[in-house]
Amino acid sequence: MLKVKIKSSAEKRFKLTATGKIKRKRAYHNHILTKKENRRKRRLGQKTLVSPADLPTVRKMLCL
Repeated sequence: MLKVKIKSSAEKRFKLTATGKIKRKRAYHNHILTKKENRRKRRLGQKTLVSPADLPTVRKMLCL
């Protein structure tokens, strides 16, 4: 039987919480930060949960 492999790109981008939810980093926080407001940049720096619509795809990539 074949070994089930996790997508290495997904493994780097997503983390599991203790309750089994999946955390992700927010987009738009890498460059062109001078025109973004401080409040927005602070929010973008925080982690958030993967949306319910994307959960099946992410779970498949992580072999959960």
